[in-house]
Amino acid sequence: MKGFVIMVDFRLKPGAKASFRRLIDDNARASCRDEPGCRRFDVMESPGEADRIVLYEIYDDRAAFGAHLKTRHFATFNEASAALVVDKKVAELDLVCEGSAA
Repeated sequence: MKGFVIMVDFRLKPGAKASFRRLIDDNARASCRDEPGCRRFDVMESPGEADRIVLYEIYDDRAAFGAHLKTRHFATFNEASAALVVDKKVAELDLVCEGSAA
């Protein structure tokens, strides 16, 4: 099964994690609920790095990710979270083998 993967590594301002988590959790849930092309949207924390959040997102294809970037919930998250982020690294990847697929 093919797919388009986005991995985002956020470094947050000290003390911003709770506010950022509320925003990103809402965005993740809305993406999975409202976007037919969004297959997975995981929000992960690093136990040893209090100000780091990593996202793992799978879309049907690049077009589905493009549609995600145009949604109201993404725009809300992107605007509201900008002041909470120190650094953000984005990786775009092609999914070539989905280990959980039957």
